[in-house]
Amino acid sequence: DGGETWKKLTKGLPSKDKGKIGIAVSPQNSDVIYAAIELERRKGAVYRSDNRGESWKKMSNTVSGATGPHYYQELYVSPHKFDRIYLADVRMQVSEDGGKTFKTMPEKNKHSDNHALAFRKDDPDYLLVGTDGGVYESFDLAKTWRFVSNLPLTQFYFIDVDDKEPFYTIYGGTQDNNTEAGPSGTDKNGGISNCDWEVILNADGAQPAVEKGNPDIVYAQAQEGFLYRVDRKTGERVFIQPQPGKGEGFERFNWNAPILLSPHSPARIYFGSQRLWWSDDRGDSWKAVSGDLTNFKERLALPIMDKTWSWDSPWDVYAMSTYNTITVIAESPLKEGLIYVGTDDGRIQVTENSGESWTEIKVNSLPEVPSTAYVNDIKADRFDENTLYVALDNHKQGDFNPYLFKSTDKGKSWVSLKSNLPDTTIVWRIVQDYKNPELMFIATEFGVYFTVNGGEKWTKLTGGLPVISFRDLTIQEKENDLVCASFGRGIYILDDYSLLRDISEDTLKREGLLFKPRKGYWYIPRINSFEGQGASFFMAKNPDFGVTFTYYLKESYKTLTEKRKEQESKLKKEGKAVNFPGWEKIEKEKYQQKPEVYIVIKNSNGDVVRKINGNVKKGIHRISWDLRWAKPAFIDNENVDKSFGNGSGILAVPGKYTVTLFKNIDGEVVQLDGPVEFEVVPLRNGTLESSPELAEKFWKNINKTVSYAMSVSLQYDDLYTKTENIKKALTAAKTDTKELESELFNLREELLQIRRKLYGRSAEKEVGEKQSPYIYSRIGVLYQSLNGNTYGATKTIEKVMEIINNEVDSVNKEIAEIKENKMPALMNKIKAAGIVVVN
Repeated sequence: DGGETWKKLTKGLPSKDKGKIGIAVSPQNSDVIYAAIELERRKGAVYRSDNRGESWKKMSNTVSGATGPHYYQELYVSPHKFDRIYLADVRMQVSEDGGKTFKTMPEKNKHSDNHALAFRKDDPDYLLVGTDGGVYESFDLAKTWRFVSNLPLTQFYFIDVDDKEPFYTIYGGTQDNNTEAGPSGTDKNGGISNCDWEVILNADGAQPAVEKGNPDIVYAQAQEGFLYRVDRKTGERVFIQPQPGKGEGFERFNWNAPILLSPHSPARIYFGSQRLWWSDDRGDSWKAVSGDLTNFKERLALPIMDKTWSWDSPWDVYAMSTYNTITVIAESPLKEGLIYVGTDDGRIQVTENSGESWTEIKVNSLPEVPSTAYVNDIKADRFDENTLYVALDNHKQGDFNPYLFKSTDKGKSWVSLKSNLPDTTIVWRIVQDYKNPELMFIATEFGVYFTVNGGEKWTKLTGGLPVISFRDLTIQEKENDLVCASFGRGIYILDDYSLLRDISEDTLKREGLLFKPRKGYWYIPRINSFEGQGASFFMAKNPDFGVTFTYYLKESYKTLTEKRKEQESKLKKEGKAVNFPGWEKIEKEKYQQKPEVYIVIKNSNGDVVRKINGNVKKGIHRISWDLRWAKPAFIDNENVDKSFGNGSGILAVPGKYTVTLFKNIDGEVVQLDGPVEFEVVPLRNGTLESSPELAEKFWKNINKTVSYAMSVSLQYDDLYTKTENIKKALTAAKTDTKELESELFNLREELLQIRRKLYGRSAEKEVGEKQSPYIYSRIGVLYQSLNGNTYGATKTIEKVMEIINNEVDSVNKEIAEIKENKMPALMNKIKAAGIVVVN
């Protein structure tokens, strides 16, 4: 009856405590049901029913996967063969006889840890498997596997970034997919591909850390505290996990054991087990600067589902995090030795003397925080040594409330920063801007939020950020980037968030606001096209090349039509009549110039380099400048290769620039904000010495040469068009035009000779034959030299431009002779003959 009433199934099933149960129904016979039942510690059995569960038969004993039923226990039934069942496991277990016997599914070149399985109704050999390593499909019933590589599915626990610029490296500990490293962007025109990422440590990744000022030293770890120091120059890994001394018990490391590099010494590392460890030599040696900072309660003695359990119950803690462990470490950047430690069992400890003495802050002393809360994060304030922030969660007890607090007295008293955060929004991480103490970001179970007033109000970041779990955040200070680690969708970067420092209630009242951009890097992107690799080749988008400008509009600028329709819509909702606006208004709407918002970029000489149109809608917008001048307008002529005119303008040189924000409404141009200064700097130097200033000077000369050639071409086109019109007039004349026809023919032949000098011969073009160089073919050579380098002109290209200028001079003289003498003379004769020529 759809779940209104239930009947407990018992016949043939074990009566003792049962753990996790996986169930599947046969597609061939819906009376047949299979169940994989956990019975003991990491042991169980497969049962089968032929009568919809009325009675059951034990088919075989099974041992669950290497990490236990808490992680697996799903059953799948083949739609193609009766009694073929699959039991999800580290290595998928397959039975062909309803569970009596099992064998391991072949998995060559495939990731282990299987969790989901799907079939195709029309293909008995097809399998689609979801694993810890991604999605795989087989077309030959598991003999071979194809990896689906275009799905960004990585689950990141924690991340860190180095301080390279402009393309820094992101390091992330991932769920069962190693510790990985990849760039924030590349200097390649294709973007960021899978092959730009690399593995620096195997197994489940955990929290990494990068030494500031020395990006070649990276700390990475596998689950439960297996800590390594990685030399990025050699790729070598040195095992540096702190070890218990003689007579000491084992160290309890969290699945994601916390590591912290001291802000006061680049070689100092803090690492947490149940006690805090300190190293001043990058992990070569360690000393414990605390005793056990946890509650150290026996996990098996604690209640589960509101009661305690006997030793004989189906316990399953294998491959789960050790309990009673340190989860987070923070040190004040303002006071050396002021250290905070949080645990997974509800404790916060503080020392002000580098661990000589400790004071406990019980989490249930925080407002409405239960004693079981897990300490997700602690951050010491960047500006006030007495202030700290704490994020906790209690979801393992069924409590999904956001617990986020601030203390201004080193933990003696607390205020909640939950504010307007939605209920059930677990807070995983908090970071504070390094310039504005009121600007903070939090990673939550349902996205990323920011505040510009110290937590009084939180705003959710959208703009393409998915509503999923984000477990970690970090700030790359040189680029002002917010790097966000999602648990299932990879890495997201908010490029240059610095504008958020300037946003306030007052600034948002302004009509328009232009924020200061970060500097632009001057270079030519490397060729790295992956066209033709197929849709399965994953590419992430690079940050926009050049300089990105951010501006804010208080209101949208609307056309007359948009305003009228809005008003009419309002009248309709109110049930009022909508009147015809009148022909004059309709005509005005039809020919109205649309509202414009644009930026104007000028160089240090005050020259206008570029005008770029932007969005006219209210809100925050971004537009990018590709560091190029506006390209010259090419003539619209079928004889000119249009690809020449589709290229970019010339490259602007490094230096100081300004950007100004304007609006243009019905021809009235108003400056909204600016000018704002910014800088363009070289990314690198070429192998051969060159001068950007000389290169730009030559590129500008190319523009002059091309403009000169186009002006001559336009004169030619006008003259040739005139000869066509004269021919039509002579054909229609009612008088003898023999001499005029002959003179026109000769003049037209002269123009055709000029045409060949400008555009080449059309016959060879028609069939793709090569021909001797002509003016526009040489212009094409100039453009070939223009876009792929910052080097400037070679002597060969300088010679080409010299030839073009000389040839255009020669053609210009020929055209002037025709235009000023020969054409007027012919027109006078035509006029004397009483013939009218329509231009």
